[in-house]
Amino acid sequence: MRLRGPLAVCVLLLSAPLRAALGQQPSAGADAAARIAAQNELFEEQYQADLKLSPQMATAYGDYRYNDQLDDDSLAGNVRQHSADEAYLTRLQAISTAGFPDQDELSRDLLVRTLQQRIADFNFKEYEMPVNQRSGIHLNIADLPNAVPLDSVKHYEDYIARLHQVPRVFRQTEEVLRAGMKDNLMPVKFLLEKVPAQCQGIIAADPFLNPTRQYPSSVSAEDRQRLTKAITEAVNNEVLPAYKSFAAFIANEYAPHGRTALAVTSLPDGKARYQNYIRNRTTTDLTPEQIHTLGLSEMDRIQAEMLVLAKKEGFADLASFRAWLASNPRYMATSSEQIVDDFRKYVAEMQPRLPQLFTVIPTIPVTIEAIPAFQPGQSTHYQQGTPDGKRPGRVSVQTSDPTHRSLVDDEAIAYHEGVPGHHMQISVAETLTGLPKFRLHSYNSAYIEGWGLYAEGLGKDVGLYQDPVSDYGRLSSEIFRAVRLVVDTGIHAQGWTRDQVVDFMRKSGAVDEPTLQAETDRYIASPAQALSYKLGELKFRELRERAEKELGPRFDLRTFHDEMLSGGVLPLDLLDDRTSRWIAAQKAGAASH
Repeated sequence: MRLRGPLAVCVLLLSAPLRAALGQQPSAGADAAARIAAQNELFEEQYQADLKLSPQMATAYGDYRYNDQLDDDSLAGNVRQHSADEAYLTRLQAISTAGFPDQDELSRDLLVRTLQQRIADFNFKEYEMPVNQRSGIHLNIADLPNAVPLDSVKHYEDYIARLHQVPRVFRQTEEVLRAGMKDNLMPVKFLLEKVPAQCQGIIAADPFLNPTRQYPSSVSAEDRQRLTKAITEAVNNEVLPAYKSFAAFIANEYAPHGRTALAVTSLPDGKARYQNYIRNRTTTDLTPEQIHTLGLSEMDRIQAEMLVLAKKEGFADLASFRAWLASNPRYMATSSEQIVDDFRKYVAEMQPRLPQLFTVIPTIPVTIEAIPAFQPGQSTHYQQGTPDGKRPGRVSVQTSDPTHRSLVDDEAIAYHEGVPGHHMQISVAETLTGLPKFRLHSYNSAYIEGWGLYAEGLGKDVGLYQDPVSDYGRLSSEIFRAVRLVVDTGIHAQGWTRDQVVDFMRKSGAVDEPTLQAETDRYIASPAQALSYKLGELKFRELRERAEKELGPRFDLRTFHDEMLSGGVLPLDLLDDRTSRWIAAQKAGAASH
């Protein structure tokens, strides 16, 4: 989750440990314990400031103190957040880590990286392009009924308070988009033209009234009547008119100025901007050329594995096997419900096998649902639950145009989004103890999506993928992520056209036509995000192979996976360093026995 809204600079009286760490009082030579205490104070202060000024993020984390507020999406809010980020970075870097234990030094390095990346994004004015066909205020607000707790009268009143603020956040977003127009920071025109129709779809579906259709038993009949009236009035008089006004603004004022060049390098500071996207999404400094070459190499490797499987099933080559799959009705969906049921089946089959892969298994539940029809461009994705289990994790499955969707890779994607993928990883992170709170909710796409793709393969470790076609689907899912390395860099570094991307993806045979079309637009709209999956997965595989080789018979898959998840979300190089220390500790422990 990307932080939105301001982050106010807190002017507080410094504690004694913090004064000591900053060299103010009592002396510049404060001991390590005092500096660690000062650092922990700063971690907590910065974390609480983030929550206070991003109420929607706080709600997502299960902190309901600001449930009656929406984020401040204004230009001033973004500037305040940036000023605070700079201030916290300065204060954090002033604390010497000499003599710190590895864990405390790692925490410091992680927050420094996070703040530096936020500052870099601000300097590129990324905040001036917050809307496209895949993300933006119009889609975020539409999910509000699913994203808030609704288990008491107070929480319903908080929901109503947020509904009253919807017009404000739309106005603020328009202000930001106008600034982007002036700075020539514009998304692609044909993708922006999809947004008004999305708004109209949300208006027609009107998900905001859903909370009035089923109340918890603790809410009295009198309160139900009062709350229903208040919600209905807020939706009809404020929320839906705000959507209509925003749709008109996008259609008439904003989208006509959208850029026609697909590549993000066509924007100001284009090459540096794309490299910043790569660093943000992959936590690496790989160049577009290196990533492109790696993608082609990975495609060759995976296709060789696919060919082995095809021949084992009696086909002379990969093309004939793919043709047979494409013409076999058994592997094509007949309805949206069938796709959702498929995901539920695979997650249910994996659940009892988790003890073969981990020793720490969280109890936060997970549900599986179809993505609303008004979001046909959205990809299947996961949304985190809360540590108390009151709001489950949610796997939202894309089911639009179902009769043209293949079921072949459902098993792999179910493991990716559910267990042992995103739901497992994020649930473990949310319930870690002994770490600064910010590390429970750290985010980077390379780690999270890399783990998700790595987790797809864990079905093989526990005897799943019994159907060879489903195993082929696993390889299709993997090659799809390798294809992304080629086409994302093709678009944004080599000037590929949309037709070139579509043609390349079709020839790869990785995905069905509806997915192919939506994904092509995704890569245009969200540069470098799709690179994170394969680059992250390769790192997890590399670390596992290293641990297996160095530990030999002492290697235990469950404790390795526990180690991968027990540090929270980390940049790939910090994860590598942490794993090397763990391997060394395992060796030392074995040597002492």
